[in-house]
This record gives sequence, structure tokens and C-alpha cells, in this order.
Amino acid sequence: MEHVEPVVGIANCLGTAVCKYLQYHRKLNDYVRNFKRMRDELNCKMEDIELQLKAELLRPLGKIPKKGVENWLKAVKQMIREAQVVENKVSNGRYLCRACNGKLVHEKTREMKEFLDNAPNASEGLAMDGPSAGLPLPTSELVGEEAVRKEIWACLMQEEVSKIGVWGMGGVGKTTIMKHIHNDLLKEQRFERVIWVTISKELNVMKVQDDIASALKLKEDLAIEGDKLRRAAILSEMLKKVGKHVLILDDVWDEVSLEEVGIPEPSDSNGCKLVLTTRSEHVCKYMVCTVIKVKPLSAQRALTLFLSKAGPNIVQNQTLISILRLVVEECAGLPLTIVVVASTLKGEEDPLIWKNALRELKERIEKVEGVEAKVIERLKFSFDHLKDEKEKYCFVHCALFPEDFEIRKDVLIECLIEEGFIDDMGTRQEMKDKGHVILKKLEDNCLLENITNVRGQPCIKMHDALREMALSITRMNPRYMIQAGLQLEVLPEKEQWSPDIEKVSLMYNSISEISIDVLPTKCQLLTTLLLQANPIKKISISFFTNMPCLSVLNLSSTKIKSLPNSISELKNLTTLLLCGCSELRDLPCFSMLQELKKLDLSWTKIEEVPGGMDVLIKLRYLDVQVFTLKEIPAGLLPKLVHLQHLAFHENNIRTSLKAEEMEPLKKLECLTGHFEDISEFNKFISSMQQSKKNLIKYQLQVGSSFMLATRDKTVTIGGVQNWEGKLIMHPIEIQELNILKCHYLRSLVDDNSSFKNAIYLRIHDCKGIECVVSLSSFASSSAHPFQSLEVLYLHDLPKLSALIMIDEGIYSATTSTLAPSATFSHLKEIKIDRCSSMKTLLPHWLLPNLQNLEEISVDHCGELVEILGVETSEVEEKGSDALIKFHLPKLRLLTCWELPNLKSICGKSGVMVCDSLQVIEVYGDCDKLKRIPPFVPLVGNGQPFAYAPPSLTIRSWKKWWESLEWDNDPNFKNVLQPLWKLLR
Repeated sequence: MEHVEPVVGIANCLGTAVCKYLQYHRKLNDYVRNFKRMRDELNCKMEDIELQLKAELLRPLGKIPKKGVENWLKAVKQMIREAQVVENKVSNGRYLCRACNGKLVHEKTREMKEFLDNAPNASEGLAMDGPSAGLPLPTSELVGEEAVRKEIWACLMQEEVSKIGVWGMGGVGKTTIMKHIHNDLLKEQRFERVIWVTISKELNVMKVQDDIASALKLKEDLAIEGDKLRRAAILSEMLKKVGKHVLILDDVWDEVSLEEVGIPEPSDSNGCKLVLTTRSEHVCKYMVCTVIKVKPLSAQRALTLFLSKAGPNIVQNQTLISILRLVVEECAGLPLTIVVVASTLKGEEDPLIWKNALRELKERIEKVEGVEAKVIERLKFSFDHLKDEKEKYCFVHCALFPEDFEIRKDVLIECLIEEGFIDDMGTRQEMKDKGHVILKKLEDNCLLENITNVRGQPCIKMHDALREMALSITRMNPRYMIQAGLQLEVLPEKEQWSPDIEKVSLMYNSISEISIDVLPTKCQLLTTLLLQANPIKKISISFFTNMPCLSVLNLSSTKIKSLPNSISELKNLTTLLLCGCSELRDLPCFSMLQELKKLDLSWTKIEEVPGGMDVLIKLRYLDVQVFTLKEIPAGLLPKLVHLQHLAFHENNIRTSLKAEEMEPLKKLECLTGHFEDISEFNKFISSMQQSKKNLIKYQLQVGSSFMLATRDKTVTIGGVQNWEGKLIMHPIEIQELNILKCHYLRSLVDDNSSFKNAIYLRIHDCKGIECVVSLSSFASSSAHPFQSLEVLYLHDLPKLSALIMIDEGIYSATTSTLAPSATFSHLKEIKIDRCSSMKTLLPHWLLPNLQNLEEISVDHCGELVEILGVETSEVEEKGSDALIKFHLPKLRLLTCWELPNLKSICGKSGVMVCDSLQVIEVYGDCDKLKRIPPFVPLVGNGQPFAYAPPSLTIRSWKKWWESLEWDNDPNFKNVLQPLWKLLR
């Protein structure tokens, strides 16, 4: 008997595992069927989104996808590849592996289901508007280049001129002129597309091909092909399908083979044009171009430009004019030099400073030979006059990036922090603020250009002449080796690694292996090594042995699978960046890296945090956004008390954060992660507020379901089945609130005003929700929920019947101020998708709150009868013949898609007052919608007549347009007919 109880205990412990094992064994075939079904569904969903995005991208509004959608598509493609590996393993498996195969298939099926559940909607993933021919480029003002601009334009308008070469010395304004012409071509709409591609000094044919395909929004179609010749054939077909286009190749340094790239030869028969800018007249002639030279500015034009940049007090100071003219003369009529020198001397009124500047410029120019060298010396004058050494370091650091690279400001500022250019100021936000001040100074001095990339992210860019100047500074100092973006396939030779070298940039090359025979032997002073964006698969085991001072190592976006053990010897390493190393699975022990302050392991494939992490007490920044991570070791986080930035993958429920372990992190400023439930989330918020510490940025997930975040202060509540709408005990500022799969939810409750600052609200797949806001829930409160809300997206809510639901015991339907006046008062976009119980989208009484509304999009709402509705009591009160006006003064877009019961946009007695309306789109099954509502101008007698908003376009299928009825006013059809466009 004494042996029975232990055996029973063991059996009980093993019982669950054994049962699970047997289940995997017996039900393998069922698991495989579910696996294949889920894989097919995921694949179909991916293809649907890609097709929908492509269709949207081809629409005249020219929208582009947000980063979140692109990330999802990229991750899903990787998931499908992994699923194929699993299928191959199972199909080749032996009977003895049956249970293992069952477990493998079941787990991968669960992962695919999570991806499918969190699939983004293509319509919400489109962000930026632009003309179909292309997006306008940021430009600076033209001064004195009007004549050459007209000459280039005249050539573009001549059928017999197919290729134009615009040449002139660096800094003379070629690119600026062509940016203006690019934007003018977009406005004229004479060509189907206007494509801008920057070539740069080192011609990279595949990059040029990718850039052209990106401009056509077809990069994915080219990316699957690796052979340069076949890529050229594909690209050529793409360009032929585009039709008449203008291709502008900026900054061409040498001859470009159009055939090698895949650019069809422009001719008068195909109506296509090629324009290139270059410093070489020879390049223009070699490529058989009509040659146009950009000459320096005349003395008067140069003076005008200089004065416009030097400041109003200089213009009014007559005592400086004579010496100022001499300074301008030394700028040689080059707009770039004029702007940079003028910005350096801006506001200076002391004649002695101007005399010294003139003397210095003369001396610089006299000491060098050659036109380009003299340009660099003029620009170096401005660099040398920077008073803050940190500004000089920052400027030179920008040259570590490839030529013409758009450097994101947040990335650059992180680099400055990593390099120690910005002193440790206590908080990371203060350091970032200091970084922005440094960049602003360089921008004000026109040494860096402030731009916005296609994703709307703030960036800076170096003019190629200014980068040459920065490189000339590094060449004078052998501490730098910069060979970024040069298509290198191997490391530079040993001889180039001088013993004094400190900073090496080999980023964005084609280096695939770092073998022992090309290792540098002595790099005793090397502090910075930048190898990111190389296809490195293998690093020699002893590569890091001779780098005792290495402080910053960037291996991001490489293809390494493991790190060599010699990395553990880098005792002075403060920054290790491995972001996007999608093959990386194995890491050595980090216990020797005790100086480490920043560690980025995001988007790798590691399953466990590196050994020795618990002794890295100097860590300020830790990013482990890794879906494959199995757990956060208990007791790890409380030891990392200096953390300012902490990020785990929100969609990895295995790495749920515990409030108790987070409590010691008093310095935390940025947090990304997952909490298991509302209670744990509340404990964390409470502990943060008790310590009087507010997070600056957070993207927090609560529950088991996930949704992509797009803003700095985001809370996502997903799959919390017992949650009824009360958010948190201690309110925090929320910019974006995502709610999904919370089926107990009926409406949102806001006792603590947590929603006041929400800008973006998405509610997705909540089976029980009946309205967004219940008026009775805040009837006695002064709170105004959603008063800052700009975007409202409601998807797959089968019981939703209204945005705001009224307690009839409190409110009358005819009351003019039903909802608190601030509720929805900043709302710009409403998107409703698959809400099958909704009959009226926006009641008339709510419209006074919606005066900022710009877009209404309604998709697949089978019971919807009207977009803008009028209560029966309101019609009775005003009389059946009375007109009811729907004032929406900022409405630009109205989209109706698959609304089979939609009968009217604004009711039989309604008229629309919205001169801002630009587009009405009707597609899919909207057959019961027989009338376009009458419009009343903002200024007029208030009676409907044959009138339409001045910028209106109507897009629909032909069948729907021809089915419309015009019995109220036949002239209305004559007014709208020219505005109708066929929706393809």
C-alpha cells in the first residue's frame, strides 16, 4: 500500500501529458486537415488583401499602404513558408513520430489562426492620398532658374525630343529645377506616370530596378525574381503597360544602359520621355540626349537669393551691402553654396565678422585646384563655423549612411545617443529632445535637408555635394572608413583597416560572409562597426577578438543564424543591434557584456533570452519583440532597474508582463508588451501612478487577441470575454484604443474619462456590442467621451444598431442637443464594415457634432437603409414637404459598397449642404439606391436645384449609373453626367 500512493501521484502528474500524447497520435489526420484548411484560408486572406491593396492603389486617389499592413503581409508570407516546412516534415514522418507530428501541426495551426484573426482590413490600411501619376516632391524656391526651367519644359512638350540631359556642376540647382518640373508634370496630367529615381555615384542596377518598380507600386512583382536580366524584362513590360510616362533619373554620374536596367527606349511613337541630371556633359552626349546646361546664377540673382536667406535685419543694414556683395561673389553663383553660407551668417551684423568670413572664403578657395574642390571648400566654411562640437559630430555621422539615403530622424537620434554624442541626461526623452535641437541647428544652417518619406516619417537627407564635403573631412582623419552602399561583396582588404581606425560603416552592401582570411588583424581603437543590411550568413568565430574597444555593433537585417562566441569578449560593448535578423536563433552567453546599455533583438527567431541577461544591470534599452520567445524568465526584469525602453511582442501571450515584476522599473518611459487580463493591467497602471511616473510611449495589449497599433499611446483589449466596458481603475491618456473579440461588451463606459484623448478607435468582432456610446451611461456626468476622436472604425459587429443609443426616458428624439456637444466633435473618418443590424448610420440630430467629418465609408452592411437619417417625429414636426438640411461642411469622400438594402443617402426630404464633397463612390450591390441626393450650396436661397459641389466626382459601375431615376429634377442629371466616372 505504501507504494501505491506515489504511483498514483505520478500517474496523475503524467496523466494529462499522456492523454495529450495519445490525442496527438490518434487525431493526426484531423489535425492535418485543419492545418491545410487554415493554411489555405490564410493564403486566401493574404491574396485578398494584396489584390484589394493593388486595386486601391490604382484608384485616382493614389493611396499607399500603412506600414502595419505591409508588416502583416511580410509576416504572413514567412508563416506560410514555415507551414510548408511543417507539411514536408509530416508527409515524410514515420509512424513512431505520429504524436510529434500531431503536436507540430496543431501548434502551427494555432499560430496561423492567430494571424488570420488579426488580419488587417485593406481599406483601413491605406494612408496617404496623392495623384495617380505620382506624389509631389518637396521643393525649395527657385531663384533665377526660370529660363532653363522653361527650356526643359519646352523639350518635354515636343514630340520629337525623347531624351533630355540636364547638366551642370554640383550645387548649381539641377535637382531643384527638376523637382519643380516633376510637380508641374503631375498637375498638367499629360502623362500617365511621372517617375523619379535617384541614381547616385555608385550605379546599382538592381536598386534602380527596385526604385522604378516601387514608383509603379509593383515592387513585390519584381522582388521574387533574382536574375538581373529577367528583372529587366519584367520591368520593361511594366513600363510599357504604364503608357506615356516621364522617367527622371537624378544624379547620374556615368553612362546608364537602358537595356540592362529594363527601360524601354523612349521615342515619339511611344510618347515616353527620359530626363537625366548629371555633372557630366559627356554622359548626356553618350546617352544621345538633347543637352541643356544649368549655369550659375547671375550676380543680381545670387544677391537676391543670399539676402532672402541672410535675414531681414541684414537686408536693411546698408553698411554691410558692399562687403556682403563680395561674399556673395565668392559663392560663384551656386545656389547650394549661397544658401549654406548665407544661413551660416544669418543675423550677423558686425562688419568685422563679415570681413573675416570674406577673407576665410578667399583663402579656402585659393588653396585648392578644380571646380568641385572649390565647391567643397566653400561648404566646409559653414561646417567649421558650427559652434557646438556635437553638431559637427552629428553632421559627419550622417555621411556614414549611403549617398542620397533618407535617414529617419528617430533612427539618427538613437545613433547619436548610442555614440555618446548626447550626454546622459537622466531621461531618454530629454536626450531625444537634445537630438532634435542638434538636427534643427543643422537644418537651419542648410547642412541637412528636412524631408518626409513616403510613410509620412520625418527624415533628413544630405545633399550629395555636402556629403562629399563630409567625406572629405573623414578622409583627412584616418579614424573613419566609410564604404556604405557600394555593392561590396567582401570586406575591404586588411590594408584598409588601419591600426588607428575608430569608425567603420559597411552598411547596405552585398557582403554575405566574413571569413577568416579577410579579417582585420589590429583594430585596437575601433569603437563603431556598422554592418546592417548586408546578406551576411556567417561570421568567422574569431572576428571580434581584436576589437577590445568596440562599443557599437550593428548587425541588423542580416541573415546570420548564430553569433560567434568572440562577441562575448567585447567587454566595452554598449550597443548591440540585431533587429530584423530573421534567421537568428542562437546567441552566446552575454554575462561578460556588462557595459551593455542597448540591446535590440526584435524580429529575430530566438526562443530564449540570452544567458547572463540578469547581470546586464546597465541596460537602458531592451527590445525583444520576438514572436518565437517562449517566456520571460521570472526575476529577470526586476534586476534591470535602469530600463527606459522595454518592448516585448504584444501578440506573444507566453511573454505576458507581470505588474509585480514591472514595479521596480522606476525609469521606464517606453513600453510595448502584453498583459494577461484587465486586472494585471490595472495593477501595473496603479503602480506607475503611485510612483508618479508616466509612460511617454506605450503600445499595450490586454487579453488573448492582437491588433496592430499605429500610434504612440495605444491600448488594445482583445479576447477578454468577461469585460463589459469599464476600462481601467486609474485613467491614462489613450490615443488609440482597439477592442476586439470582447463578446460581453454592449457599449463603452467612461466613468474615468479615459477616452477623452483617444484619436483612433477600432472595434472589431465583438458579437454583443449594440452601440458605441450609451447616453444614459454618462447622463449625469460632465465627461465628453471621444471628444478628441478623429477616426472611428467599426468592423464585424452583428448587433450594432447605432453609434449613440438614447435612453428614451431621459432624452427626446427631437431635442436639438441630444449628445454632449464635444462628443465626436473632432471626428474626421467613419468606417463601418459588416455591421448587419445597422439601419441608419448618422441620425440628423447627431450632425451638429460632426462638423469636422471628412470621410464616410460603409461596406457590407446588409440591413442599412440610409446613410443620413431623419427621425419620424422630426418630419412630423416640420411637415412632410419641409426640407431637412444635412450640413457636413468638410465632407470629402462618401463610399458605399455592397449595401443591398440602401435606399437613400439622406432620406426623401433631405438635402445635402457640403460644397467640400469631392468623391461619391458606389460599387457592389447597391441596386436599391435609385437617387443621388439634391445639393444646396452653402450660400444661396436654400432651395434645391440642379446644383452639385464644385469639385465633385461620382464613381460607380455603369449599370448602377444607368439605373438612376431623375423624376424630381431632370436637369440634375445633366449637371451630374459630366462628373460621373466609370469605376473599374
